[in-house]
Amino acid sequence: MDDDEAELSPQESLRLIEQQSSAASRRLTPDPRALYVVWGIAWLVGFGALFLHHGLSGRPYAPISIGLALAVLFGMMLLAWAFTGFLLWRTGAPVRGVSQQRGMMYGFAWPIAFFTLSMIAGRFGAQLPEAEKSLLWASGSIMLVAVLYVAGAAVWNDWPMFAIGVGMAVLNAVGTAAGAGWHALLISVGGGGGLVVSGFLLSRRAPR
Repeated sequence: MDDDEAELSPQESLRLIEQQSSAASRRLTPDPRALYVVWGIAWLVGFGALFLHHGLSGRPYAPISIGLALAVLFGMMLLAWAFTGFLLWRTGAPVRGVSQQRGMMYGFAWPIAFFTLSMIAGRFGAQLPEAEKSLLWASGSIMLVAVLYVAGAAVWNDWPMFAIGVGMAVLNAVGTAAGAGWHALLISVGGGGGLVVSGFLLSRRAPR
């Protein structure tokens, strides 16, 4: 075979580079469907339990105590955190350099933010009625998630992530103004359901 025949044309070289880049991106990027669907289910179930406890008029819709509702919420979130950590560890292990540093700093921002929230909510929540204390923890948590989503979108130039963060912020603000029951309902259905739908939409758009 002649050297000219063995060489790739510029178009073929570009196509090969694009194929390799797409394959590398799929290996190193967590499946958005997996992340969003898992967290969406956690919110649907967890905040759904809070909604059943509070109700829209202040009367419970099911015999679920606040302790049980919070246990369900935190349990679902811990499972989602464990799954997220495992998935990020698998996909992020080969990454080095600036991308790894950005991911590490962004990852540390989550526990730092929630530790700060726990100190603030624990201090002032003790002086509030049960429903308002629950709302303080829930709205504060969703506020942090929304801000961190927007910040993550800015780091990775991810417009879908930015839109999800803004949507969470809007639902959180409206729900907080309406009360504990409405907040739980909006975050369960709008936030959790929205994450599930977003995960499937993003997975359909992802290159195969």
